[in-house]
Amino acid sequence: MNRLLPDWPAILAAGAAEAGGKAWALARLARYGFPVPDAMALPVAAYHAWLDQSGLANDLHTAAALPDAERVAALEALRPSLLAQRPDDALLAALRQRLTMPPWRDAALAVRSSAPQEDGASASFAGIHASLLNVRGEAALADAIVAVWASLWTPAAVAYRVRLGIVHHDAAMAVLLMPLLPARASGIGFTCDPVSGRDDRLVIHANWGLGESLVAGATDGDEIMLAEQARDDSLALLSYVPGAKAVTSVPAPGGGTTLVPGGAERREPVLTPAQSLALGELLRQAALALDYGHPVYDCEWAWDGERFWLLQARPVTARGRCTYPELLGQPDIWTRGNTRDVVPDRLPPMDWGSWRRLANALLETGFCLTGFPMLPGAQRTGLFDGRLYLNLSLIQWEGYAAFDVAPAAMNRLVGGRQPEIHVPPRTVRERVVVGARMVRYLLRAGALRRQGAPAIAEAMRLARQWREQPLPADDAGFAAEIRRQACHRHAQAPLHFMQGSGGACLSLLVDLLDAHRPGEGHALASALLAGGEPSVTLRQGYALSEVARIAMADPLASAWLATRRPGDDWRGLPADNPFRVAFADFLALYGHRCVYETYLGNPRWREAPDYLLGSLPGLASADMAVATARQRQAADAAWAEARRALPWWKRPLLGRLVRTAKQETNDREAARSALMAYAEPARLLWLALGERWVERGWLAGADDVLFLMPAEALAVLDGLRPGAALPTLIADRRERFAAWQAQPPPDVILQHGDHDDAAALAETMIPLTAEGRVFQGVAVGSGVATGPARLIQRPDDGARLAQGDILVVPSTDPAWTLLFLKAGGLVMETGGFLSHGAIVAREFGIPAVVNLPGILQRLREGERLRVDGRRGTVSRLD
Repeated sequence: MNRLLPDWPAILAAGAAEAGGKAWALARLARYGFPVPDAMALPVAAYHAWLDQSGLANDLHTAAALPDAERVAALEALRPSLLAQRPDDALLAALRQRLTMPPWRDAALAVRSSAPQEDGASASFAGIHASLLNVRGEAALADAIVAVWASLWTPAAVAYRVRLGIVHHDAAMAVLLMPLLPARASGIGFTCDPVSGRDDRLVIHANWGLGESLVAGATDGDEIMLAEQARDDSLALLSYVPGAKAVTSVPAPGGGTTLVPGGAERREPVLTPAQSLALGELLRQAALALDYGHPVYDCEWAWDGERFWLLQARPVTARGRCTYPELLGQPDIWTRGNTRDVVPDRLPPMDWGSWRRLANALLETGFCLTGFPMLPGAQRTGLFDGRLYLNLSLIQWEGYAAFDVAPAAMNRLVGGRQPEIHVPPRTVRERVVVGARMVRYLLRAGALRRQGAPAIAEAMRLARQWREQPLPADDAGFAAEIRRQACHRHAQAPLHFMQGSGGACLSLLVDLLDAHRPGEGHALASALLAGGEPSVTLRQGYALSEVARIAMADPLASAWLATRRPGDDWRGLPADNPFRVAFADFLALYGHRCVYETYLGNPRWREAPDYLLGSLPGLASADMAVATARQRQAADAAWAEARRALPWWKRPLLGRLVRTAKQETNDREAARSALMAYAEPARLLWLALGERWVERGWLAGADDVLFLMPAEALAVLDGLRPGAALPTLIADRRERFAAWQAQPPPDVILQHGDHDDAAALAETMIPLTAEGRVFQGVAVGSGVATGPARLIQRPDDGARLAQGDILVVPSTDPAWTLLFLKAGGLVMETGGFLSHGAIVAREFGIPAVVNLPGILQRLREGERLRVDGRRGTVSRLD
């Protein structure tokens, strides 16, 4: 393909392999409606034809393979011959014709490198390859193209490839040509803080004239720091530090550029506060469009006096690591052990935009009560191939530093089979400090927890009000309402605390029991927590079971359920029908929930109750008396054993820990329900906006809006982004989303740190193994159960579960609770002591074992299992 790529669509179609990384990234931005100058490109094939014609390829590869000192001399000796080789005449003719057409006629050009390996996620080649500005005339253009091609073989470029392990035979070069903008100001923008590594900061460098003065390091420009506000994703100006701006790069009269001393403007800020925010938003939007899961980009920009332009966008390949000093040198451990429980599948952008900030609020609130100095800007969630991961290194360290929770104990709470960080032994002074933090936590936690019940009631009231209020009349109204609801959700500290800090007393209870019954602490704690005041999730299950009893006792309702088809409306029954009344009451309390309710794309039960209606016939056979007796029996036996095991003076502490741990886990479930209540009107609001954008031709379907980050949708509402560009962006994201589905996600990802440290950590991971026919997991439910295995991937497949069967599942959320009413035992691939399945299994007194990744692939449907909730084992009996 030794031909000219005449415009952005052609460059995009050619792809990064032919057009190079720089050109392809800009072509994507042009496709998504961002302000990018016109362009054309010489593909990689043109470079190969030029190099083959030169006859120097073998000599260059031989020189590149020499030791460092010899390599430099050999490459420099070949350079004159390389620069003397002219481009292909046909290619120059195509360029000549193109340059007679607008907007190229009489335009000064920017001729820039665009290697396939350049501007990538692992290699930037920043400052390595040649780029020439203010190129005028055919002869100068030919020289500039050759200079760019030849820059692939400078000593610096070859050394860079050697350092990164890039094979020289794979090296190639495309050339990007753009009109030179009449830039009044230019600069570089990072959609992160490259020094601290924080991804909630943007850093902009600005100088008058062309950006060459900053890129070449010839002077210091103004430095602008913007902060991303967690409450509503808006940007705020954090600081503006004026630079020296001693020189400015300007076009030279005969071509090229020259540095001139800064004039009177050097004393003036390059950008006003409003311009700084507008540019920051443009850079952020561009980064999100290119990679919403990892929007960390280094961009070049220019301002022509009227608008900002994007000239380059490449991933940041080297930035500071935002972590605690004690973790430097150790890898970041990213795990799905906990997140698989509530978000087992890929996260669309709208969901990721919410989780990215919410997870920090959930995890930080409890630590902040202790006075522990939290790391500013730490990000505890990450998106890899569309799946949500937790940074377990941060969580393990914060648990150890603030509460003295050992990494192994934190792993058991979180769930998953992942390595542990190395922690230093405690000094006496550190133990005193941790003790003081614990006291401070206990003094403050009670007050915050007491705010929980009013916060939950307020959530239910406001969620109903927001659901029923009229929709906004215009885009400004939608933007205001979206921000208002987001700010309110962000301020719900009691709910965040209850949802994210439910394991402190549970961990202490397990440690207390383990000290006197080694290895049995989890099982004993599970049994002690059985029964008692039911959680909201358990009440939800009991309530639906009662609805099922009423339905089956009513001939009209039972007949309707027996012949019901998906989508049939239960409200077609008479208004005074007992089942209709009971079901309406149930939806009034729990209609904001659904199967895998964390995803905004999943309709709530109030909208689509088919799953509930299909579950009713099976629930009618659930024996609540058996469940209650099982709870009581498990708790009574555990109390008797715990009293025998503990000395008398620890028994009062045992009672208090059990009561508090039970309250914490109940609060965790209640807070989740409240947060899901807030999610329901948010879902309806976004979908209503999607409907309006469908009418404008911006979306194919209302749910397309969920393939935007909240900040992206708000930018469209604010008039900062063109809505007409959304279809192409969403189409590309849906295609990538489908590709992620075919990629099995790893349970653990290790990043950073030394290779040896990462290898050592990986060796500490506990694989799923079977000793004979016995699998060892984590005990989270009491007692022993035997029965046939029912391998169920989704709760709506639960009709196959008969009373007393062993329920084997990948993960659980509240929708699975209905199946717990019939299950004799629970086996779960994921989960820890704080997972939803563990909490509810404890309440039901069901023998349960979790943290058995891959168990669904190891078992057969219907084979008999023995689930030992005391030892944490699953035995194959057939």
